[in-house]
Amino acid sequence: MVPFLDLKRQYQPIRAEIDAAVARVFDDTDFILGKSVAAFEAAFAASCHSQHCVALNSGTSALHLALLAVGVQAGDEVITSPSTFVATVAAIDYIGARAVLVDIDPVSYTLDPALLEAAITPRTKAIVPVHLYGQTADLAPIMAIAKRHGLPVVEDAAQAHLALYQGKPAGSWGEIGCFSFYPGKNLGAAGEGGAIVTNDAELAATIRMYRDWGQSEKYHHKLKGFNYRMDGVQGAVLGVKLPHLAAWTQARQRHAALYRALLQSLPGVQLPAEMAWGSPVYHVYAIQVAERDRVKQQLQERGVQTGIHYPIPVHLQPAYADLGYQRGDFPLAEALAERTLSLPMFAELTEDEVREVATALQQVVAG
Repeated sequence: MVPFLDLKRQYQPIRAEIDAAVARVFDDTDFILGKSVAAFEAAFAASCHSQHCVALNSGTSALHLALLAVGVQAGDEVITSPSTFVATVAAIDYIGARAVLVDIDPVSYTLDPALLEAAITPRTKAIVPVHLYGQTADLAPIMAIAKRHGLPVVEDAAQAHLALYQGKPAGSWGEIGCFSFYPGKNLGAAGEGGAIVTNDAELAATIRMYRDWGQSEKYHHKLKGFNYRMDGVQGAVLGVKLPHLAAWTQARQRHAALYRALLQSLPGVQLPAEMAWGSPVYHVYAIQVAERDRVKQQLQERGVQTGIHYPIPVHLQPAYADLGYQRGDFPLAEALAERTLSLPMFAELTEDEVREVATALQQVVAG
């Protein structure tokens, strides 16, 4: 069996480091925020070429607080993509704002800048490009449009740790970059976790208050805030993992290159593109294939686990029917949802496993 993801393989080689770091948290009873979280914030900010990092309890919280910090309010509009995990739109909804969706580019699967300007209205207050599957959105034209209209850009970089756009890290282009450290992410905690990065000291200070009940100092509540703090154990685990992230990323990129070499001539299969603008980090390796559900089932029968990211675009989810969109409104996002299939992708995959997956896929597609 080739697993879709195997976190045990990542944990075992660094188990002693993690155990020691977690033990220090307990020895110091440093359970909420504290030294381990502060050290991780400094290191992660540096990895993103950013001046500030604020660690949080989830990537969803990062998006929520980022939007609040840039001034989004109830009744406003925020532009984003229908091809994303639902948290992107949920964070907008938490504020009482409305998500305005723009279809994707058919090659990168990210928000199409050519469609962006037409979606801007007087109610638009922010743009949230989603760096899907570890591939950045085409940020230069997005940033240019945002600047022309005086709009902040909040990057949803939940799947894009260390991804590059024109040589500059994801998360460092907009006013704020938002990351998730859900365990299965390229940089994953031992539970829930997230963070924002920014070069704006005022935005960072505001988000630090929001995450801790709006406190400017203990029991002095300047804002109506939230309990969105990162706990010390997660800071400790992430602090151990971060120095390994570059090597893990390179391993993912090697696996992707091997998949491409083995599968590029396979009829009826569209492989993920590497856009000229950057360097993707392959949070997942998402192909497109006809009869996706049959292919998935037959791969499972051959011992290959796969995933689907995501089977239903946000605008067709029953929970977000109130956005008012219908099937056919975003044909490229809908086509992706019907055809996308994620092959096994994690740093510790072996070359033999990648070859086994490729052979199985070739057999299924040919059959």
